[in-house]
Amino acid sequence: MNSRIEVFLGDITTLHVDVVVNAANPSLMGGGGVDGAIHRAAGPALLEACKVVRQQQGECAPGQAVITLAGDLPAKAVIHTVGPVWHGGEHHEARILEEAYRNSLNLAAANGYHSLAFPAIGTGVYGYPRAAAAEIAVNTVSDYLTRKPLPERVYFVCYDEENARLYKRLLTQRGQETDA
Repeated sequence: MNSRIEVFLGDITTLHVDVVVNAANPSLMGGGGVDGAIHRAAGPALLEACKVVRQQQGECAPGQAVITLAGDLPAKAVIHTVGPVWHGGEHHEARILEEAYRNSLNLAAANGYHSLAFPAIGTGVYGYPRAAAAEIAVNTVSDYLTRKPLPERVYFVCYDEENARLYKRLLTQRGQETDA
C-alpha cells in the first residue's frame, strides 16, 4: 500500500499544495520561524486576512486552527494553528499538539482540500522537543488518514536533514512508505 504521507526537505513556502499549515502564534499577526517565513512569502494579503479573523473571533487558542487565503503562496489556503508552549510535558502539551494537527486536518477536509503541508509545529520558539513532537505528528496524521478520505496527501516539511530523517524513521516504523 502506498502511503498518503511524504517527508519533504525544504522550504514550505515553495510547495504547490492546496493548503500550507502555519505554526502560528495566538495573535495570528506573524512572528519568527516558519510563521514569519509564511507571512513574508504570502505578502500583505495574508496579514490582512489574519486581521479579519482576529476581528471576528479574537486570538487563536493553542490547539485550535483557522483558515485564510494564501496570498502570494503557491497554495490555495493557509491553515493557522497554534501549538503548545513546552513546559516540561506536564501541562497537557501532547494533547494540545494532537489537537493542532487534528483540527488542521479537519479544516482542510471540511473545505475539500486534497493536499496539505505541515511544518514541525511547536518545535521552534515554543520549545517542544523535536522527537516527541514528530512522534505525535506522525501518529496523529497517520491515524486520521486511516479514517478519512481527505486530505489525500500530507507532507511533513522539514527544513533540515536531521528532522527529515526523524520523520522518515517514524513513518518506516509505522510501516508507511515515504516518497520524498
